[in-house]
Amino acid sequence: MPVLEEKVVIVTGAGRGIGRSIALAAAAEGARVVVADYGTALDGSAPDPQIAEGVVSEIRDRSGSAIGVTNSVAAIEGAAAIVDAALRAWGRLDGVVCCAGILRHRPFLELSEFDFDAVIATHLKGHFLMFQRGLAAMARLGNGGSLIGIGSGYVLGDPGRAPYRTAKAGIVGLTKSVALAGQEYGVRANVISPIADTRMTKASQLEIGAGPDDIGPMAVYLLSDRSAAINGEVFSVSGQSIASWEDPHEKRSARNPHRWRQEEIHAALPWLRGEGPPMVPAMPHLLPPQQD
Repeated sequence: MPVLEEKVVIVTGAGRGIGRSIALAAAAEGARVVVADYGTALDGSAPDPQIAEGVVSEIRDRSGSAIGVTNSVAAIEGAAAIVDAALRAWGRLDGVVCCAGILRHRPFLELSEFDFDAVIATHLKGHFLMFQRGLAAMARLGNGGSLIGIGSGYVLGDPGRAPYRTAKAGIVGLTKSVALAGQEYGVRANVISPIADTRMTKASQLEIGAGPDDIGPMAVYLLSDRSAAINGEVFSVSGQSIASWEDPHEKRSARNPHRWRQEEIHAALPWLRGEGPPMVPAMPHLLPPQQD
């Protein structure tokens, strides 16, 4: 039996790349899929409603069930319309995967407020709105469910794509908060950090050597009932590899019996950064590195 039989799943950004691959994979496992995509160019301009409809046709050609929605996730009205479309079509909602995103390359000192806000609105605010509307619907229906955020490269800095990296880090924090908020309703929330060749990586002149289709199986698993005990986790997926991630934690710590003086901080920093012993020997309060 397909693992998503009869489930209703929304995938935003489902017209291309990773979103499209997840939508197709979910449909192949029996899900009824809302293909949500505003259909814009990479920078968020020139929306095209045919992008979503193309994937709907692919799913239907394979005997799957799908509808297309072309609203933007960056506004509450758009997120509401996407969730309402699922409820009108099938009367339930079991999963939301947030793949919608845009990219604007700018050197940090040339980055405008407009560009920063646009990227944050689509990625981070889009996750917030879809998670909130999705969780509200699932809580009301009482059948539980699964929310999946996309946190690509959330731990990496990038001077040319600061808003993108900022949004991805925020998505992880948001998803962990939603994981706690959804517990009483049986709704879990997790993050996939995909590493795959997409139009975003191409525009960034990156070649990964792994495809979007490799991400679908993990998304399907997290949407399925088999993942009912998994909540608030982060998984990176690339090619044939899946890895779990830990939250940031202290590597080393130093304590003083009094408020830290500047020379003591300076002396302790090599130890704290893992570069060797402190510059002065008389620091008895240094603690060893944490062991896994």
